[in-house]
Amino acid sequence: MPEPKAQIIVTGASRGIGAAITRELQARGHRVAGTSRSGETVLGRGHALDVTDAAAIARTIAAIAADGPIAGLVNNAGAYVPSPSAELSADAFEHTMRTNATSVLVAAREVRPYLVAAGGGLIVNIGSFFDKLGVPGGLAYCASKAAVGAITRCLAVEWAPDRIRVMNVAPGYIETDLNRDFLGNDRIKSWLARRVPAGRPGT
Repeated sequence: MPEPKAQIIVTGASRGIGAAITRELQARGHRVAGTSRSGETVLGRGHALDVTDAAAIARTIAAIAADGPIAGLVNNAGAYVPSPSAELSADAFEHTMRTNATSVLVAAREVRPYLVAAGGGLIVNIGSFFDKLGVPGGLAYCASKAAVGAITRCLAVEWAPDRIRVMNVAPGYIETDLNRDFLGNDRIKSWLARRVPAGRPGT
């Protein structure tokens, strides 16, 4: 029996950027193990995973590894719930941090032994250019994405001797099914035309 093809794990593989990453990886011939809260991904049934549950992350990665070697991880799952900072509760802030940042650390930590066993690999964390901006109502999200950048830098340095590369992709305004109506608003389109060199959001 031939060895099973190595897998790339993509969290949040049902919608938006995660769905696009999943489709592109498959189109390039990679074997993708996608996760989402429901277990449904853009490629069909994947692995149900709540990334705020550290034990569930560990179980899911172990289950994926049981189905074949792991070559990489894309930490894409995340959430953006705007709130005026004066009304932002500690619980809401911590939930955003668990979803967007703590999950990145946990998934990277749990996948590391499998990447080491494979002789190395790549972890891609999906951050945001909001990590360096002051965004009204975006305190929790911006803080979580700044944490993703810091997590990435530390892991990249610490795990380089194990031949594990860790990088942060920090998109700007990207049109997805989640924000298409917002970006299609005439006022927002006019603002983007002035602010973004290409005059439009990315895809």
